[in-house]
Amino acid sequence: MIKNLEEIARQCRADILTMTTVAASGHPGGSMSSIDLLVSLYSFANIFPNDPWNEKRDRIVVSHGHISPAVYSTLAAYGFVNRDEVIAGFRHPSSIFEGHITRGIPGVEWTTGNLGQGLSAGIGMAIAGKLKKENYHVFVVMSDGESAKGQVAEARRTARKFNLDNLTVIIDYNDIQISGRASNIMYVDLREEYQAADWNVIEIDGHDFEQIISALKIAKNDKKPTVIIAHTIIGKGVSFMEDTPKYHGKPLSLDEYEKAISELGLSVDIEKYIKMREKLDIREHKQLKLKYEINIDTGNPKIYREKTDNRTALGNAIADLAQLNNNVVAIDCDLKSSVKLDILDKIKPEKLIEIGVQEHNAAALAGALSAEGFVTFFADFGVFGIDETFNQHRLNAINNTNLKVVVTHCGVDVGEDGKTHHALNYISAPLAWFGFKVIVPADPNQTDKVVRYVASQYGNYVVAMGRSKVSSITKPDGSLFFDENYEFKYGKIDVIRDGEDIVIITLGSVLPHALKAVDELAKEGINVGLLNVSCPFDLDEEALSRYARNKVIVVEDHNVYNGLGTLIESKLFNLKILPDMFIKVGIDRFPVSGNSKYLFNIYGLDSEKIKETIKSMI
Repeated sequence: MIKNLEEIARQCRADILTMTTVAASGHPGGSMSSIDLLVSLYSFANIFPNDPWNEKRDRIVVSHGHISPAVYSTLAAYGFVNRDEVIAGFRHPSSIFEGHITRGIPGVEWTTGNLGQGLSAGIGMAIAGKLKKENYHVFVVMSDGESAKGQVAEARRTARKFNLDNLTVIIDYNDIQISGRASNIMYVDLREEYQAADWNVIEIDGHDFEQIISALKIAKNDKKPTVIIAHTIIGKGVSFMEDTPKYHGKPLSLDEYEKAISELGLSVDIEKYIKMREKLDIREHKQLKLKYEINIDTGNPKIYREKTDNRTALGNAIADLAQLNNNVVAIDCDLKSSVKLDILDKIKPEKLIEIGVQEHNAAALAGALSAEGFVTFFADFGVFGIDETFNQHRLNAINNTNLKVVVTHCGVDVGEDGKTHHALNYISAPLAWFGFKVIVPADPNQTDKVVRYVASQYGNYVVAMGRSKVSSITKPDGSLFFDENYEFKYGKIDVIRDGEDIVIITLGSVLPHALKAVDELAKEGINVGLLNVSCPFDLDEEALSRYARNKVIVVEDHNVYNGLGTLIESKLFNLKILPDMFIKVGIDRFPVSGNSKYLFNIYGLDSEKIKETIKSMI
């Protein structure tokens, strides 16, 4: 067996050097230090090359995704992918074998490259295994350099809290990163830090196959999360590359390549691959997006007639969904009483995963958990769940997860907590997470319908709301607008009050204030239309074409420069609609601290200020 592994690793080293030289791009050095670990791991793990997404498979997450040459060459060696296609297509736009590994390639569980997030993803998968009562094991391979990241420390603690004995971490400790020695750039005592988090620690020679296989056997059966610290040498196998930092991200020249291949004792027709690459079309390759069917009971909507906050409706709906469905879970970051996950905690505590004040780790593991078949609600304050975890959700989007980011305390509606807690980019930030959809419900009744809707749809959603209690939105006759017969349709604009000469367009916590202003203006003989845009990314062109041709005012508790008003401006431009007057009202600076009632007045969002703006337009 050992001789076989050695031969596979030797061939993989040649493939690593060939593909990076043909592409004139890539990271050969770290790939060479990791390859013995990967060859051993893919031999040891319970995986199925002919059925790569078999539910019984062990999960292998490679956190340092820049060692993609090592991963691809290993996958080719074990029959997951075609070797020639990998070598010729590496880093070419028409090839799925991108510069960093991509979820959806057979044998690749998670897209990585943003260092420090792989362990969190692995923890999400390990928690999923426990919830599903599946016996698969999760292996996370990571680098020493990324171990200095704070999110890694968050993840270590989480693994121990949940006693994830189905999780093993393998660290490629070659002590080299881009700028030199990892131990000089940012010292990390890996053994001490993992021991402090109460992990089992095994140290080995990362190029000794007997030690690697022995350590994997111990780790898989030792009843605790375990880390294998594998001491390796960058560029291992080629003398002039070994322990040399410059080969971290520098491919070989053709002369260096020939020398290296000769030293490996192999013969490779590199010209064959160069010619294959020249024939590849210059086009974007087909996107790899794994998903699964959603089978969920959305239950019966709850109707709210008394004044209450949207977050209570959120909490009630999540608890209801979790009671009805085994595949619904929620992630909390020490805010359950504020985001109303305490309702779930009281009736289904096993469905609430408490991560504490560790938002980065929580957001990443929530994404991985959602990819494992769980409708996952990640609940947080807007400023933490959107702004602070921007990069984690961007990576979730890249991985095409099924995550529901539900954020409360958005806008100046937070009030007294002040500018550090006023989330003002809950619409604009997710625009950068391609594929995410944003919904901003207006009142508790619409919130209930929205939460049940997003649970029934595969994909990533942000559901954003304020903090304060709001009155239910009503029709002109006083009956509920979002009543038992209301069906939420993504993208549809709700016409709350008819009127085309002057129209208010708004969403979320501003809508009740705008409605009060419109109804009071009606008593003065001023007819104003009112539109509720709960889905700012996918604007209802029919409604806008009808109502946005004359005088329009967009009012939002959001950054005025990149929110609803800006999106509507762009849409109207594309529709070749030029309103007679177009005014945007929102937040144009960091707001002060104070009661939300006062802040809505100061920043032009309450009914009195909205009426003043309308009258100035007449």
